[in-house]
Amino acid sequence: MDPKKIIMISFMAFVIACSSSIWSNEANASASTYKLATDGLTSSPDADDLLQALGVESEEQIYDALYSGQSLADIASDNKVEVDQIVDLQVAQLRSQLDQRFLSGSISLEAYQAQVEEIHDMIQESVHRKMLQ
Repeated sequence: MDPKKIIMISFMAFVIACSSSIWSNEANASASTYKLATDGLTSSPDADDLLQALGVESEEQIYDALYSGQSLADIASDNKVEVDQIVDLQVAQLRSQLDQRFLSGSISLEAYQAQVEEIHDMIQESVHRKMLQ
């Protein structure tokens, strides 16, 4: 499997929590997801919530842990945090972003519904995905 694809999948949940521009109208993450994930992310309240929920102090700690083969679930477990809390947090963050995009008219009802249906499974898979799988 292509290392860039692995990195993109591993960082997807983290990137989604930090950026509202990840979703395309077709409910797929764009190629820019990888660029956002690897070029560094600006701090946002969503990113701060994720850092706090994972029990880490910086985005670099998450990056280093993911790059060394851990998943977000592993990071949470290492810090004695329930993995379901991470999934629930990211689902809520993404749902809020989708709601805002729909209400602003930037996505159609069909795109909104398709993305809402995918949120939980996508986040669940991403949180447990190890970069080196």
